[in-house]
Amino acid sequence: MTQANDLKAWQTRAQAQTELLLERLMPSENEMPHKLHQAMRYVTLGGGKRLRPLLVLAASELGEAEQTAVEQAMAAIEMVHVYSLVHDDMPAMDNDSLRRGKPTCHVQYGEATALLVGDALQTQAFDILSRPTALPSERQLKMLSVLAKASGSSGMAGGQAIDLNNVGKAMSQTELERMHGLKTGALIRAAVAMGALACPDVDDEVLARLDDYARKLGLAFQVIDDVLDCEADTATLGKTAGKDADNDKPTYVKLMGLAEARRYAEQLVEAAVEALAPLGEKSLRLRQLAQFVTARKN
Repeated sequence: MTQANDLKAWQTRAQAQTELLLERLMPSENEMPHKLHQAMRYVTLGGGKRLRPLLVLAASELGEAEQTAVEQAMAAIEMVHVYSLVHDDMPAMDNDSLRRGKPTCHVQYGEATALLVGDALQTQAFDILSRPTALPSERQLKMLSVLAKASGSSGMAGGQAIDLNNVGKAMSQTELERMHGLKTGALIRAAVAMGALACPDVDDEVLARLDDYARKLGLAFQVIDDVLDCEADTATLGKTAGKDADNDKPTYVKLMGLAEARRYAEQLVEAAVEALAPLGEKSLRLRQLAQFVTARKN
């Protein structure tokens, strides 16, 4: 089996595992409030690359992972990610009508429900992550702290605020990278950290090396996102193509051009993979996922 086919088979299994976890851990639409639970399931189940849960799972291969903690982290980080997409798509922010190939939450269920869906998914994530596991308590608390910081004003939400405040403005590469290090990169770094923290035998030195990898991967992911927004069509992306240009948002493509942006993403991925070199074969999936980021079409 080629390396690409091997990764594809692993991704397919891991995505199916994520779907089963989310299906089991999401509230049933038969429970009140029915509409809210139905909308939560609508946006969370049946779609998406599941990159963040896959990164949790891949990082957990570096040690003797506590399986319940890994699964809870996979579900929790995807719920936070989906909540961010629901709010990001709303009229007050990016005002998008398509996500993962279907109508966005506010289009399907109304703005008030979409707002509550995001709120509920965020708190559901921390409920799940705080449930009992066999991990040492300080290790599990660290996982909760990592996700909280990555989600808030010093992480994803802060990056979104900077993004909204800079529509129509020119940003330097340093400013752009600071913004996307929060908006996109923070959750990617949290995913890798939580996967490793679910292994009691993974030490601080390895955690620091993994964070270096994840920081570079998060930037590469955003650069490719900007490239695909220009290159791919709406059907391929599953969301509205050309949205950033239409909204006059600062992007890597606008800053450095299409070819140079793609080249920069490839350089970032090479550096991310290099950071993993001392970790040997246990880091195989992390290396493959980094290479997948630049090869992806959506």
